[in-house]
Amino acid sequence: MTHLQEGAATAPETQDTEYVQFWNEVLAPKFIRFRHVLVGGLTHHSEAVFPKLPVNPGDRVLDVGCGFGDTVDRFADIVGPEGEVVGIDCCDAFLDIAREEVRKPNARFMRGDAEIALPEGAFDFVFARFGTMFFANPVAGLRNMRRALAPDGRMAHIVWRDPADNPWLSMAKDVVLRFLPPPGEDARTCGPGPFSMANENTTRKMMEIAGYTDITFERVDAPVLIGTDVADAIEFQLALGPAGEVFREAGEEAERRRPEIEAALAEALDRQARQPDGIIMESSSWVISARNAAG
Repeated sequence: MTHLQEGAATAPETQDTEYVQFWNEVLAPKFIRFRHVLVGGLTHHSEAVFPKLPVNPGDRVLDVGCGFGDTVDRFADIVGPEGEVVGIDCCDAFLDIAREEVRKPNARFMRGDAEIALPEGAFDFVFARFGTMFFANPVAGLRNMRRALAPDGRMAHIVWRDPADNPWLSMAKDVVLRFLPPPGEDARTCGPGPFSMANENTTRKMMEIAGYTDITFERVDAPVLIGTDVADAIEFQLALGPAGEVFREAGEEAERRRPEIEAALAEALDRQARQPDGIIMESSSWVISARNAAG
């Protein structure tokens, strides 16, 4: 086991980038409010991916952008008492929840920014679920993830595919843009956005530049829960994601037009499929796997 120190990858608050500040100040409370969608709603993706990951008992695993710690918890069970899992995230509120809920002796959490620094050469496997798409400098972040690997170590990250294959995110944006202008160039954002790694050729080139080899892309299509009912789904769409960004940046105009926007979203969402736990829509992701070329 590596027995890494809790603060080893912690960047001082003064070094936080604009994007990290935005995540902590604006997005974290909303992610907590809609945790049932952002974690529970992605169950089918996790179930499709985890059984295939090259993680074994005794391995050392780094979970980048670990969020609430649910994937750290799962890795901790896989690697067992002889292994170790380290979850790293830039959001203090996420880490507070993770530390409270994941109390296993082989799991620990760090506060840090993968684009700036990660522990080097310490892990057999590095993982990220729907986080690398938000790297402002994706090559730097991916390179730091590679440097965190031991020689011949492996990594996998999950990213969203094209907007057309993810109507659970794109449809609501199309609806909101019927009423509001798109965000301006000076809009505060969480980074490049959920579809920044959708193009296989572009992302493959980023990974090659970052030093990976044996790069593979596997498509996963799965339903996602977008809300317990129509009202919950509307709240989620207007708080987060592409539609939420449009709504937030429109400010007072968005609030003035909220009734008609909500009515239009309700009409669109009412046509979606339902399961006992809520409304579901189709989604599609890439599971991108690779090996440390320095191995």
